[in-house]
Amino acid sequence: MNEPLRNLLEAARKAPQTKSDMEVQRRSFAYGNTHFENSLITREMVNKIADEMPSPYSIPKVKGDHD
Repeated sequence: MNEPLRNLLEAARKAPQTKSDMEVQRRSFAYGNTHFENSLITREMVNKIADEMPSPYSIPKVKGDHD
């Protein structure tokens, strides 16, 4: 791996992710995995379902929960 690429990867590892960033990634992951298995799945379908479900990033931790 060349040095500029190594530096970019290191910077990406240190960059903080917002809850919005994580939600976008969650939906992208869901779409990618479902569309791979069923080409009829669309991003719109994933977004509709995700909008109907609570985001794991907005659910408050309950005392005693573990990561």
